[in-house]
Amino acid sequence: MTKTNAIASRIMVALDVPDESAADALLRRLEGIPCYVKVGMELFYAAGPRLVVRLKEAGYRVFLDVKMHDIPNTVKGGAASVTRLGVDMFNVHAAGGIAMMEAAREGVESALSGSPGAVRPVVIGVTQLTSVNRAVLNDQIGIAGTVEDAVLRYAELAKRAGLDGVVASPLETSRIKERCGRDFLAVTPGIRPAGAETGDQARVMTPREAFRQGADYIVIGRPITAAPDPRRALEDIIRSVEGEIG
Repeated sequence: MTKTNAIASRIMVALDVPDESAADALLRRLEGIPCYVKVGMELFYAAGPRLVVRLKEAGYRVFLDVKMHDIPNTVKGGAASVTRLGVDMFNVHAAGGIAMMEAAREGVESALSGSPGAVRPVVIGVTQLTSVNRAVLNDQIGIAGTVEDAVLRYAELAKRAGLDGVVASPLETSRIKERCGRDFLAVTPGIRPAGAETGDQARVMTPREAFRQGADYIVIGRPITAAPDPRRALEDIIRSVEGEIG
């Protein structure tokens, strides 16, 4: 794998588009760049499981970002379903507690035992959304302390539940690695290239800074998908982080 491809493989392009045709149009413009793709609620609800199958057939790695958060038995069933679907990564809300996160792992194991050819997906826990600041955390969600305190608490719970890592802003990545180990994955949204608008994100970093903090994968949406030339935007981001990834 070339260095450029190695960098691209750690960049998740968020396919936050309204339908399958829009996703296809975007991916045609990115064709040949071996990035990870993130399918979130908007696109998954519109296009359904068939889209994931098509993406896998086209050779993409898929992060299904549907943030499961329900009673343990329901999450277990959902985890089994997406494992059989063939996703490479999916997430659950760490706020659901250890039993719920353990149920997600059990769902994965159940699907694997019944499907010999299935591949084990990476399961990660959502800590706090990158749109959450301290005022929202304290006054609306009702959790005391700093955002970092809450993120680290949820990361430790995800580790205890046996998950592979967490979703967190790049601001908390280095502390997560200190608490949970270097092999505990950090998937970081809230990425904005230098000079880009932050939009509804409250806790952000540039791609270069995020990798420097220890991010394993960075998730980038609008700076690529809303750019006049998405391919050039992604290529510029890849070039911007050369030197941070060996």
